[in-house]
Amino acid sequence: MQKIFVLFLVVLLFVPASTMATPVNYGAANNEKNPHNESEEVTPVFEDASVHDPSVIKAGDYYYVFGSHLAAAKTKDLMKWEVIEEDGADSDNRLFEDVTEELKETFEWAETDTLWAADVTQLEDGRYYMYYNACRGDSPRSAMGVAVADNIEGPYEDLGIILKSGMRDGEEDVDGTPYDHEHFPENYDATVHPNVVDPHTFFDKDGKLWMMYGSYSGGFFILEMDPETGMPIPGQGYGKKLLGGNHSRIEAPYVVYNPETDYYYMYLSYGGLTADGGYNIRVARSKNPDGPYYDSEGNNMIDAKGEEGTFFDDRSIEPYGVKLMGNYLFERKIGDPGTGIGTGYVSPGHNSAYYDEETGKQYLIFHSRFPQTGEMHQIRVHQLFMNEDGWPVAAPYRYADETLEKVYRDDIIGTYKFINHGKDISAELKKSEYITLEKNNKVTGVVDGKWKKTAHNKAELTIDGETYKGVFLRQWDTTSESYRMTFTALSEKGVAVWGSRILDWTDEEVVEAVKSDLSLGDTSAVVSDLTLPTEGTRESEISWSSSDSDIVSEEGVVTRPEAGSGEATVELTATISKGDVFDTKTFEITVLPEREKGLLAHYEFEGNLVDTSGNFAAGNVTGDRIYNSGGTISYADGKVGEASYFDGTSGVKLPNGLILGNEYSVSLWLNPETVQPFTTTFFGGYNDPQSWISLLPRGHDFVNNDTMLWSGNAWYDAGTDTKINTNEWSHLAFTVDHGEIKVYVNGEEKFSGTNFPDVFKTPESQFSLGVNWWDTPYHGLMDELQIYHGKLTAEEVAELANH
Repeated sequence: MQKIFVLFLVVLLFVPASTMATPVNYGAANNEKNPHNESEEVTPVFEDASVHDPSVIKAGDYYYVFGSHLAAAKTKDLMKWEVIEEDGADSDNRLFEDVTEELKETFEWAETDTLWAADVTQLEDGRYYMYYNACRGDSPRSAMGVAVADNIEGPYEDLGIILKSGMRDGEEDVDGTPYDHEHFPENYDATVHPNVVDPHTFFDKDGKLWMMYGSYSGGFFILEMDPETGMPIPGQGYGKKLLGGNHSRIEAPYVVYNPETDYYYMYLSYGGLTADGGYNIRVARSKNPDGPYYDSEGNNMIDAKGEEGTFFDDRSIEPYGVKLMGNYLFERKIGDPGTGIGTGYVSPGHNSAYYDEETGKQYLIFHSRFPQTGEMHQIRVHQLFMNEDGWPVAAPYRYADETLEKVYRDDIIGTYKFINHGKDISAELKKSEYITLEKNNKVTGVVDGKWKKTAHNKAELTIDGETYKGVFLRQWDTTSESYRMTFTALSEKGVAVWGSRILDWTDEEVVEAVKSDLSLGDTSAVVSDLTLPTEGTRESEISWSSSDSDIVSEEGVVTRPEAGSGEATVELTATISKGDVFDTKTFEITVLPEREKGLLAHYEFEGNLVDTSGNFAAGNVTGDRIYNSGGTISYADGKVGEASYFDGTSGVKLPNGLILGNEYSVSLWLNPETVQPFTTTFFGGYNDPQSWISLLPRGHDFVNNDTMLWSGNAWYDAGTDTKINTNEWSHLAFTVDHGEIKVYVNGEEKFSGTNFPDVFKTPESQFSLGVNWWDTPYHGLMDELQIYHGKLTAEEVAELANH
């Protein structure tokens, strides 16, 4: 018995403890060779920051990124970011003592106060050199210079301008030489010569210092630099051209040497940076730091340029470069684990990259916008891996401290959400579709082919005749908040495909999950059409029936009872089916009657915040945000009688439900003392950071900072091509009629558009004056706020403006 007991203990010692725990179903089969235990699962923690055009450098324990508008952030783990400076190239920015004075010459040349993508490099003297650049944005009139600091977080001291572009006849070079010598053109030609922005400075494997730069205009150029001074070696002019021209939409070069492949990899961005610009990340490589650079098909990147005379010629440059990622969405459908619409990016780009010599890990660091969130952007990091052909492939999900490790066949077999990034430059959001990696090594679903695992984790997929090579990798999916088996692979044509495995469910489980998850939101006070989903997870189907289609149709069209009548109640029934399995779910819908057209509320500000129409309660004073207290509103001479005075730290919370539905008008008088982009005057929204409207005296960059009406629901920019003046009364009004919008300034129509979002679908919508949930409060006078149900005519608006 003692021998048997000892033998039992010996065997037990050789059995991994993980086999005795309950495995976590993360979408892979339980594999007795390599199960994943609850004890192994670590929930990643992310802290996000916004730095546009992030350029990375490691100093000590921190990774730093520097970007446009002198924004900067740092992190130790590439997951939790700490903001050093937010956007703002102004005197308060701590990276310079006073950047407005320090870079005065730069701003004067570029005719702007806007700084674009900065790059920081540590040179042999141990100091940090910031390569900055200023550009108007609507022209290649730019200046690039360098500043230096002993501490990476500054303050930086300017060493001067090193390059200029956009010269006019007779203007001189940075050293005072007219542009008629052998190195520079007598007449600057923006289709041939560079826009001197977006620098990246790097050391090659032999210790030489280089700087690559360029955006649109004449393309990318490279200069050899003096590693002692950080300045270009004299006599190179603009340097050697590598690609681009004729204003082709290519920008933001970033070069990383990989000692494992002995290649220099040039990362670059195609397309436009805005949410509708189609920004996407590409890569080419060379055996030499100064090129020539080639893509995976062997194309020399020097040929990547638009046709002569054709600006922004995307079609000519699309075939060049390996596309690592563009717009995509791993779509979360009804019934899928998690919340929200899924995980994806819009216009990811202007990346940097980092190779860790100690670990061999590689990272792609970039900014991205996101589906349904407009121009809001944040830093993202994805790990990079080299495929068998020596090309980088990007992990499908953001970096969460994952490690490339051995994977097993049973972990791979299953159904995946599949993304094909293509080679196009497009604002199209590529949504995931379903494919299955079968046990017999076939690929089925929206594509046909075969798959195999080579080595411990290498992936090879042949899809519709094209072979893609990459890796299998277990990653954290932020939507489902669980680990998933994924793959990332690249074809010889430079097309990337991604996959993320989903849970294995029966049809019964699918129907039950969809039924449990299916919701129409708050249906107790409906005033707008309903969105009735027709598809759930795993291609399940949802159909609808109505107890009264005259009030709510099977398509969700809502017809409200007439004004003065009572509310109506309707039952909507959803039938959920998958294969031969089905179930139903019923919703009760209460539809409110129409409001009487006409004046809803009138805040005259005669020493108080009372609605003189008597329909709504008085407003309440807030602090610097809707939800903060402690502010002060005073009164002064107004446009009519008295006006409310906003001191720049206070606002007014108006009653909920002021506007209900998609047919309304707003009129008010403004006399701003100061103006800043994004500062609101009239704001309304539901408890959702993406569902709101905001009337701005000064709008954002994309409408040239003009007065505008803005919406976050579909990121709608209603710019007026007008800037109202400070210390002067201006009348603003806007009307919304079922998606048709008009904006008026001083009684004149300045904007007209369609498809304006339907924001106010509930009586719980919030409204405020001078403050919102995020931005700098309004500073100035406001008078005669009037809100109407229904659309005012142009004549009625003009009459209010002439009051």
